[in-house]
Amino acid sequence: MKLVIQIPCYNEECTLPGTLDDLPGEIEGIDEIEVLIIDDGSTDETADVAQTHGVEHVVRLGRNRGLANAFVRGLEASVAAGADIIVNTDADNQYRGEDIKRLVQPILDGQADIVVGDRGVTSLPEFSPLKRRLQQLGSWVVQMAAGVATPDATSGFRALTRDAALRTLILSQYSYTLESLIQAGAQRMAVVYVPINVNPKTRKSRLMRNIPHYIVNSTATILRAYTMYRPLRVFFFLGGGMIAAGTALGIRFIYYYLSGRGTGMVQSLILTAILLIMGFQTCLIGLVADLIAFNRKILEETLYRVRRMELEN
Repeated sequence: MKLVIQIPCYNEECTLPGTLDDLPGEIEGIDEIEVLIIDDGSTDETADVAQTHGVEHVVRLGRNRGLANAFVRGLEASVAAGADIIVNTDADNQYRGEDIKRLVQPILDGQADIVVGDRGVTSLPEFSPLKRRLQQLGSWVVQMAAGVATPDATSGFRALTRDAALRTLILSQYSYTLESLIQAGAQRMAVVYVPINVNPKTRKSRLMRNIPHYIVNSTATILRAYTMYRPLRVFFFLGGGMIAAGTALGIRFIYYYLSGRGTGMVQSLILTAILLIMGFQTCLIGLVADLIAFNRKILEETLYRVRRMELEN
C-alpha cells in the first residue's frame, strides 16, 4: 500500500520546511510513503527547498494557475506515481502531520473513499465569531447540496483512494473543497470526517482576501456545482415557484371576477399568464438540463476509464 502526500505550493519557501519536517515517516498499514510538491508558478525558491529536503516528486507549473488547478494536477501526478492513497495538505503547516494516520485509517478499513479532516470550525479560536458562523452556514449549505454530512466543508486536509482521485473532476477556478464534496455526493462516494487539530497560523489566507470575496466566490461555486449535478431540482424549484405565484394570482383574479369586482384587474391576469408560461418553460429547461447531465455522467465515466487505461499502459 503506497501513500503519496501531495502539497500544493505557491511561494512557500519559508513555511514548507516546517510542513515537510512534520510529515510522518511511517504509518501502520502503509508500506511506502512519498511526498509530492506542486509548485504553482512560485517566484521564490519553493521547488529548490523541496528538493533540498528530499521530496520524491516535484511538479512545476509554468505559471500560477490557482489552488484548484494545482490540486487536480497533484492528483494526476500522485496516481501516475502509483499512489493507492493520496493525502492533500497545505504548505503553510496549518494541519498537523501526526493526523495523517487518522485520515488514512477509514480508507485502510474499507469504510471510505474520501476522508476529510474536521477542524471544529465552530470553536476555532483563530476564527472570528462572524467567520465561524459563515463556516457553519457554508458547511450546512454544502451538506444540503451534497447529501452527505459536512461539518467542515472548506477543510483542505483530506485523503482519497486511487479510484476516488481518478473520478475527481474539478472545474472551478477558485477552490476544490466545495465542488469536490458536491461531486462526491452525486457519485455516491463514501465520505467520512475525522476530528483533527491545527497548528497556529503562520500567514494570512491567500484564498480568502476578505469576507465578501469569500462569500461571493463560495456561493458561485456551490450554485454552479449543484446546478451541474442536480439541474432538475434547481429548475423545477424555480419553475415551480413561478407556477405557484401565477396560480395564486389567477385564483385571486377569478375570485374578484366572480364576485363582480374584476374590473380593472386585467394586469393581474396578464401577470398570471406570464408567470405560468415562464414557469412551464423553466421546468422544460430543467428536463433538457437533466438529459444533458446524464450525458455528462457518461462522459465522466468514459474519462475515468480512459485515465485507468492510460495508467495501466
